[in-house]
Amino acid sequence: MSWLVLIVSGVLETVWAAALSASRGFSRLQPSLLFLVSLALSMGGLAYALRDIPIGTGYVVWVGIGAIGTAGYGMVALGDPVSAARIVCLVLIIAGVIGLKLLH
Repeated sequence: MSWLVLIVSGVLETVWAAALSASRGFSRLQPSLLFLVSLALSMGGLAYALRDIPIGTGYVVWVGIGAIGTAGYGMVALGDPVSAARIVCLVLIIAGVIGLKLLH
């Protein structure tokens, strides 16, 4: 159960990062509220998962999911640059996250 909560919390990290950007410095109410709710749920889920998962593994998996999700969202929805080098770097992050999970 802890791994599932950790994965969902990592996805919520992507949500709060995107909402933070959309809030335009907290000047827009709905994205600002989405940011606050998703941040609280993401952190709460991380705290829950770390009861059973070592902090180093759990935190890296959480950040990795959030980083990959946020970068992917930026490239797909916001027009962030897409290049082979950027994709390779994201694949390396995924490989590291999977490696840590397998070594857990």
